[in-house]
Amino acid sequence: MKAGIILSIICGLLITSCSTVRVVTDYDTKATFTQYKTFAYFKPGVDKVEISDLDKRRILRSIDAVMQSRGLKKSDTPDILVNISTEAEKNTYLYPNNFGFGFGWSPFWWGNNFANTYDVIEGTLFIDLIDANKKELIWQGIGSAPIVQQGPEEKEERIYEIVSSILAKYPPVLKQ
Repeated sequence: MKAGIILSIICGLLITSCSTVRVVTDYDTKATFTQYKTFAYFKPGVDKVEISDLDKRRILRSIDAVMQSRGLKKSDTPDILVNISTEAEKNTYLYPNNFGFGFGWSPFWWGNNFANTYDVIEGTLFIDLIDANKKELIWQGIGSAPIVQQGPEEKEERIYEIVSSILAKYPPVLKQ
């Protein structure tokens, strides 16, 4: 009974943790972000990203949607160049699953001791915004989240969630 409750709690935590995206941003404090109205992709950088073409297109479509929702327009003569890169790391977690039977406080305990493991792949997406005229990085957003094997529709939604979480921090709120 206890093992079932503990397993339910662990599964609940895993499901909830999969929905979170940890985001960190950095930016050039001297940049005037209000001057940037248009964007395009930095093709040489995007082409180097080693993920499937399907996932790459999902990321770029998500960036398009979020940037355009913020009033920026895609252009052949952009103010901002958008570059992306990715990383993935596999983490293995171990948790005990001990159960058995015994007699009171006896020093003898018969039963089985098991350790269960589960693997979580943590994916990180970097979104760099580069001043197209100066060729200088002006803003960087980094989002990390567990990657779960999913169908195409779920992947599309998850990638949009990650991209929109990262770009929610753009433009930065500058201190006056």
